[in-house]
Amino acid sequence: MKCARIVLRSLPVLLAAVSLAGCSSVPESTQASDNKKDEKPGVLSSLLKSAKPVAVPAGTEIAIVLDQSISSERATSGDPFDASVAEAVVVDGKTVIPKGAHVQGIIVEARASGRLKGVARLRLALNSVEIAGKSYDLQTTSLTRSGQNHDKRNWTLIGGGTGAGAAIGAIAGGGKGAAIGAAVGAGAGTATAAATGKKDIVIPAESQLNFKLSQPVSIEVKG
Repeated sequence: MKCARIVLRSLPVLLAAVSLAGCSSVPESTQASDNKKDEKPGVLSSLLKSAKPVAVPAGTEIAIVLDQSISSERATSGDPFDASVAEAVVVDGKTVIPKGAHVQGIIVEARASGRLKGVARLRLALNSVEIAGKSYDLQTTSLTRSGQNHDKRNWTLIGGGTGAGAAIGAIAGGGKGAAIGAAVGAGAGTATAAATGKKDIVIPAESQLNFKLSQPVSIEVKG
């Protein structure tokens, strides 16, 4: 009888303990879902969500500053070059391309100057711009620089050499000497033109150049 009474008295306590244990145990899936609801989006994800594409129209000017010098004598068509944006590009009050953004361009054409003929030529265009770690392809108008035509100067040098040679030849041996002197003088004049007539183009580093977009480009802007 005593044992039965003890069991009966302990039964309510056991039932209460079991009830409490059941209430405290919540399925892990429920806890995980509750934690996800309480989680707040990270800073990076919120920034990415707030970035919106802005269309930069064709005809927009992009001013750049060269990070390197470019020479028509040493450059080759197809070579890349590096530059930085000189002035921020703003569309509808929003800065889409910040000042200082890295730009990569391409040397579309490079032609060295000849000594007696052939004019130096450089043609440049922009390829891409990097903004906030992302690269955007660009299509721009090309910028062309051409050297001076040196034909007139060459003819002056050659002609001058011929005249001087003829004068020296005339003093030395009359008419026949003049003819010889003219030939010698022409050769000397041609050599002088070849030595001094090369006129290549050099665009120094830190030069500012202006390009225009030939096709629109969409750039993500935060805020």
